[in-house]
Parts: sequence; C-alpha cells; structure tokens
Amino acid sequence: MEKQYFVHESSYIDEPCTIGKGTKIWHFTHIMPNCSIGDRCNIGQNVVISSGVTLGTNVKIQNNVSVYTGVICEDDVFLGPSCVFTNVINPRSHVCRKDEYQETLLKQGASIGANATIVCGHTIGKYAFVGAGTVVTKDVPDYALVAGNPARQLGWMCQCGEKLHFRDRDGVCLVCNKQYNKTDHGVREVGR
Repeated sequence: MEKQYFVHESSYIDEPCTIGKGTKIWHFTHIMPNCSIGDRCNIGQNVVISSGVTLGTNVKIQNNVSVYTGVICEDDVFLGPSCVFTNVINPRSHVCRKDEYQETLLKQGASIGANATIVCGHTIGKYAFVGAGTVVTKDVPDYALVAGNPARQLGWMCQCGEKLHFRDRDGVCLVCNKQYNKTDHGVREVGR
C-alpha cells in the first residue's frame, strides 16, 4: 500500500510510528519511533519528534523545533520557529532521568510563538496564545494571551487569533464577531 503522506528524501522516519493522510514532513527532520502524527500536519525543516509524542490533526510545526517525549499536541496546534520544549525539570548530563519525563499538553488550537520556551509539566489551554520569546513556567488558561519571562497574562484571544475586547463579562472579537463570556474560571465561547 502506498503511503498517503509526503516525506522529503533528507528526513528519517523510525518505525514503528503512525503518520496521517496528507501530512508533509520537510527537509532534515527526524521522526523517532512510537510517534502518532495525525492527518494534514505540516512539519517544517530541521524538526525532531521524539519517541512517544502525539500530534493531532492539522498541527503546524515550523522550522528548528524539537518536540520531546511527553509532549501531546491536540488538533490545530501551531508551534512557531525554534520554540523549545523540556521534559525534565532538573536535567544533569550524568544522571539518567528518563523515568521522570513530565507531560506537556497543548490543547486544541493553541499557538506557541517563535523562540518561546515551554517548561514541562504544564498545560497550554484551548486557543491560548503564547507570544514570541515567552517562557512558560505554569499552566496557561484557555483563550489566554501570555508573554514575557516568566509568562504573564496580557489578555484573551479569539479562536481566529485576534485579541478579544471585553465590556464587563461580555466579549466580542472585532474581526470574526464570535462572542465570549468571562467568568471567575476563565473565558468561554458563547453557545459552547
């Protein structure tokens, strides 16, 4: 059976792994064994996907990203150029800590900006937006806009990637007109 995805001839795919239909894997990329990559993903140049990583459908990974064991990306996640993940809190070259890998979950639609660092063991919420160069050291709520070192919340983002504007607890996207409610527990889209 013919594969239903594209792999550039300079890339390596270690078996076993699952790669979905319509996925594209570009130059000098290494996919390690036991990965699960969904349909219609786009994996840029010089990317490493470590063993056991899960990528959902339509995940976009820009150039020079290493996605380490323990990272789970749900559908529609965007990883900007040269963003960084960790999987151990206290690494030492002379101490093996493979049994201490921590899970990092990126929920549906989350976007990570260029050169951001995501410290392991945290969850990036649905449609959250992590600005370029940000260092994430704790969980990021759904729809949150965070930036800085360490990451601080600067506002809320729409699913379409525009900053939300709130009047009291009611918010609207000025671009796509989606409506949101703010509660003590975060933001949610109206009607969901």
